[in-house]
Amino acid sequence: MNKTKYTQVWNLNSLFPGGNGLSQLHTHINQLEASVNKLKEKLQDFNPPQEINESNNIAALMDDIGNVQSNISQANSFITCLLAQNPKDQQAKILQGKTTAINTCFEASLKKMKNNLGKTNQQLWEGLMNTDILTDYKFILNEWREDAKKKLSDAEQNLMFNLMSDGYHAWGQFYHSLVNSIRVNVQIDGEQKELSVGQAINLRSHPLEEVRKESHYALEDKWRENEELFAKILNHIAGFRLQVYKKFGIENVIEEPLRKNRMKEETLNAMWSAVSKYKDPFTQYLTQKAKMNGHKKMKSFNFWAPVNKNNHKIEYDDAVDFILEHFSQFGTELESFSRQAFNERWIEAENRSNKSAVAFCAGFPLSEESRVFMTFDGTITNVLTLVHELGHAFHNHAMKSMNGMNKQYPMSMAETASTFSEMIILDAAMKNAKTTNEKLFLLDEKLKRSVMNFMNIHSRFLFEKKFYEERKEGIVSASRLNEIMHEAIEIGYEGSLDNASLYSWVWTPHFYITKSPFYNFPYTFGYLFALSIFAKAKEKGKEFEKDYLHLLRDSGSMSTEDLVMKHLGEDITSETFWRKGIELCVKDAEEFMKLTSIQR
Repeated sequence: MNKTKYTQVWNLNSLFPGGNGLSQLHTHINQLEASVNKLKEKLQDFNPPQEINESNNIAALMDDIGNVQSNISQANSFITCLLAQNPKDQQAKILQGKTTAINTCFEASLKKMKNNLGKTNQQLWEGLMNTDILTDYKFILNEWREDAKKKLSDAEQNLMFNLMSDGYHAWGQFYHSLVNSIRVNVQIDGEQKELSVGQAINLRSHPLEEVRKESHYALEDKWRENEELFAKILNHIAGFRLQVYKKFGIENVIEEPLRKNRMKEETLNAMWSAVSKYKDPFTQYLTQKAKMNGHKKMKSFNFWAPVNKNNHKIEYDDAVDFILEHFSQFGTELESFSRQAFNERWIEAENRSNKSAVAFCAGFPLSEESRVFMTFDGTITNVLTLVHELGHAFHNHAMKSMNGMNKQYPMSMAETASTFSEMIILDAAMKNAKTTNEKLFLLDEKLKRSVMNFMNIHSRFLFEKKFYEERKEGIVSASRLNEIMHEAIEIGYEGSLDNASLYSWVWTPHFYITKSPFYNFPYTFGYLFALSIFAKAKEKGKEFEKDYLHLLRDSGSMSTEDLVMKHLGEDITSETFWRKGIELCVKDAEEFMKLTSIQR
């Protein structure tokens, strides 16, 4: 066996003092439960402020709340990692149930404080917000006060939070357990292999079309076998969410995701409007690539295929060295942080069948560390997935100096940091390309990401919006979910995709995230925002890293519009901002058409 420079198996034991992660996790959860009960008593005694000097009490409570949030994140992240490396870990499932119950209790107690903040006299409120001791909490407190305007009775709130613990969140957890239990049989190199969903999905970039096609249809068969169960899960998650919206008087299903992303609807509309006007160059790219594979129209199982017969496998060690080398050219902190992550075994990348299918980054605020989970199979797509998750981890690293309450940043900003890291590596690889074939291969990888963000993510958004509207009227059948998905893909891709997976609604985990509805448009936002940041980075060189860190640190305590205005001086409610990024991607499509025309 060849000795490798970087291990592909992570170390979870170091995340808690004492070096025995699982044992310490039990202790941590018991202590967390006691802390939440203690905080609950304090919050029960909290009444609407009557005097300015009560700002000290509010600040102390905010410190306690931030500390509890960090402790909950630490426990949840550890359990997520345990279940990812071994989806059958029964002990982790039991602990997951316990932390979910603790978190539900915490959220219910916090709601009372938010409601009382909402009852505070406006003049007194303004005075409180101008005190020095509440400066760091001003944005969060104003956000809470706004939320408090949507009122439920205490009894209704308690009922809702109790149902969330054993019903709502449990459906999301059941979805992941079900996907992780599925095994897929695919023939590779004349040998029949039993693969996890994650391993089967990785075959979408296999150099041989017959392998890609077989894997695609093998997965489709599995989704079809289980479609009724998946439809039930999705309907229950959406049904609960819609009942909550109804109680709060929320009619627009996009209201909550916009609030969670700290984004105005004008911003979202401007982004999708700009995207919709620039799809033609990408449909041309898809058709051209289809012709190169001997088809008139892009087969969905060929989308991730290499554009040329590049059978080169990237060794993990080589991938890591390349990442570190080019991160160092952006900035010293990104490079040193990433080197620490690899050297201290923060990465789980081993290719084995008993793992979860979903790549992710888990933050551990108490340990001030992160853990990255993926399955590395030697493709450029795997390298970019690794880099994407490292971008999330670097964002967590940037937030270390912030207080607990201001470490919570919206999804749109999370996807900005991860996409920015991808751009650094893709740009470096493009510059290193020695032949037209290499350049074409990498250009294709860039364009795949443009298509995913402008067409695939748009189709997800359209599907989810339509599904929620129909779910208001009752259960949506599996066959109808397939129809909605087909309609959304046709619009999103402007009819340029053939053999599209009607079961995208099954295998897209974002539809089943109970904490984050509409986890789709933040990817497109992050992609285009990252393009703007990357343009600034290329202009300023290494000195830009300090600006970048300031931007990331502000991401937990500003609205998205204010954040972009402060750091880029741009109005994101205008289509003009979004067109700038899209036009850069259009140039990639034009270059692809030019190079492939020359080759032909």
